[in-house]
Amino acid sequence: MAAAAEEKNLSVVVHKAGDLRLENRPIPEPGPNEVLLRMHSVGICGSDVHYWQRGRIGDFVVNSPMVLGHEASGTVVKVGSSVTTLKKGDRVAIEPGVPRETDEFCKTGRYNLSPSIFFCATPPDDGNLCRYYAHNANFCYKLPENVTFEEGALIEPLSVGIHACRRAGVTLGSKVFICGAGPIGLVTLLIAKVMGASQVVISDLSASRLKTAKELGADFTVDVKKESPQELAERVKSMLGGMPEITMECSGAEPSIQAAIYATRSGGTVVLVGMGPEMVTLPLVSAAAREVDIKGIFRYCNTWPMAIAMLASKKVNVQPLVTHRFPLEKALEAFETTRKCIGIKVMLKCDPSDQNP
Repeated sequence: MAAAAEEKNLSVVVHKAGDLRLENRPIPEPGPNEVLLRMHSVGICGSDVHYWQRGRIGDFVVNSPMVLGHEASGTVVKVGSSVTTLKKGDRVAIEPGVPRETDEFCKTGRYNLSPSIFFCATPPDDGNLCRYYAHNANFCYKLPENVTFEEGALIEPLSVGIHACRRAGVTLGSKVFICGAGPIGLVTLLIAKVMGASQVVISDLSASRLKTAKELGADFTVDVKKESPQELAERVKSMLGGMPEITMECSGAEPSIQAAIYATRSGGTVVLVGMGPEMVTLPLVSAAAREVDIKGIFRYCNTWPMAIAMLASKKVNVQPLVTHRFPLEKALEAFETTRKCIGIKVMLKCDPSDQNP
């Protein structure tokens, strides 16, 4: 009886806005270039909550039931006929974006921009918040023994921070302003520091998240009050003793993006990391007249090897980000916890025989 229950593929499925269900699905058979994984740890992302609550993000609309989850790690239980790089028993972290074709973006190393890319839990592609999941073996990265499953799952948000800092040009001695101390702002802080930023100031509305940011290495924290974006920019300048060369906006809120532009030194760079409204009003004349470059990022590319190396060498500690853990059976409770912005990162444990980090 227990063995039969174990073979069920319990999955977290969004059917439409407001309709989130736990249901059993067939265990997939891996294709020639795929591996079948017994999932272990899957983090809940803001996008997962957004698809549940709104049923869409921009042009990506939930038109049919979709398994959520894309921050994930697991164990290989079966390999496809053409797979030579992984074997049964390997512990892996999953990169959720897999190119479907070798187009112009793949050829230049920017496969994250490929319009036809498969991406876990982006309609219509299923994610991996389930017991068993099949994925392209080339995008499953073996974890060193000293890297936990939870750290493996956190490589996904960590990759956003790596990609943002690369696009921003963070280097030795950089002064950096990060807007937003949610999970993405915090991983961006971690990466900025390890890439050599000498001073990092981070802002947020939440005192508890700013406290965590300070514990993770922020030099200064700014509690956002009822003030204008220009006034917030002045506070940042005062703290750093000058304007930052780099600002990474991780909230997506319009006033915060405005503050990011005003705060950045002439000739500096603003990177838009957070996703907010489709249309926003920005002080573009201020940016143009001061040659402040504004860059976007979309997910990440070529980041997993770097992230694994940093975790294995203990240059980066992501473990404090996990504040709540739930077994897969309590996924609906876990999603409510994330929706209410309780804690920082909520982790779902998908393997009933191993609930350890």
